[in-house]
Amino acid sequence: MSSPVIEFAQVSKSFGRQRVLSGVDFVIAGGRTTVIAGASGQGKSVTLKLILGLLRPDSGRVLVQGRDIARLRGRELNEIRANFGVLFQGGALLDSLSVFANVALPLEERTNLGEQEIRRRVLDTLEQLGLAGHEEKFPAQLSGGMKKRVGLARALMLQPEIMLFDEPTTGLDPEKALEIYRLFLETQQKFGYTAVIVSHDIPKIFNLADQVIIMGQGGAKSFASPEDIQRSSDPDIREFVRITMGEIYLSKTMESDYEQRKT
Repeated sequence: MSSPVIEFAQVSKSFGRQRVLSGVDFVIAGGRTTVIAGASGQGKSVTLKLILGLLRPDSGRVLVQGRDIARLRGRELNEIRANFGVLFQGGALLDSLSVFANVALPLEERTNLGEQEIRRRVLDTLEQLGLAGHEEKFPAQLSGGMKKRVGLARALMLQPEIMLFDEPTTGLDPEKALEIYRLFLETQQKFGYTAVIVSHDIPKIFNLADQVIIMGQGGAKSFASPEDIQRSSDPDIREFVRITMGEIYLSKTMESDYEQRKT
């Protein structure tokens, strides 16, 4: 197993009287895809903000590449954040900028690259993500799926070691959502970054995952595969499976086992 890139050690976080996280422990290994799931209000987005250092835990440690991000300030914090790429729910594109300008923005703001090199990198990335020929369009001219692709292209421009996805298929129909999932799988395998995906799109998202973390009741439980979730004897997890996955859902592994038993 790869060494930990992100680690939560006894992390607790409250907002007023509302306890969101209570002594949470989990480890996210490098170069893998981890899906964070759970009902609304169970701390999924709070977890992403803690990883980015946008929130600080009330107690415990959030380690990113071995460093406690809550203790970092100024230049040190900015340096570790430079390792992240983030894809927000709506893509967070700037409506007044073209596709090219949106994707070029991180390179213009964070590097000293010349105009020609920036253009080369942007056009190469757009081609890799199926966006060649759309560089002069504006966000209002794009479909929901294309906006997600542009957002992903922009997030990848600084070659991040860690990609965070916050509900990345919100607003997409099932076919477009599946297309985006395939794109995530392809880009993760190609670029080798560590992916953390917060998603409500269960159970389809699980087949992308090397690890699933289910949040609820202030805690977090880690599973190595979708079938491990289904086989859990934990009452809370079994209720989660019943509500979100149902009795008919089969992971890729379980489906293969089922077909072999029939023959």
